[in-house]
Amino acid sequence: MSKITYIDSTGSQKTIDVANGLSVMEGAVQNNISGIDADCGGGMACATCHVYVKEEWFNKLPKAEDAEQDMIDMAFEPKKNSRLSCQIIVTDELDGLVVTTPSKQV
Repeated sequence: MSKITYIDSTGSQKTIDVANGLSVMEGAVQNNISGIDADCGGGMACATCHVYVKEEWFNKLPKAEDAEQDMIDMAFEPKKNSRLSCQIIVTDELDGLVVTTPSKQV
């Protein structure tokens, strides 16, 4: 398990334990985290699980594949630290990860 902190666009935050092997999106959905809609259920067919990864964590993640980057380009207000939370798989190395949701999802 790893502790993942989710911060919404108003600054409200919630830290939860997410089991290794789950995605950051699955952890959010299972714990009713607002701001991560996950309309496609993790199929990378939408961008409703878009998050901003805290800068110090961004380079610790595997690089986004082209398909993910294409979906990020369609997300609301993408930034250089944008990722789809369905593509971030929780491992021990991500214990302490911090992500922020945008003010809305597409």
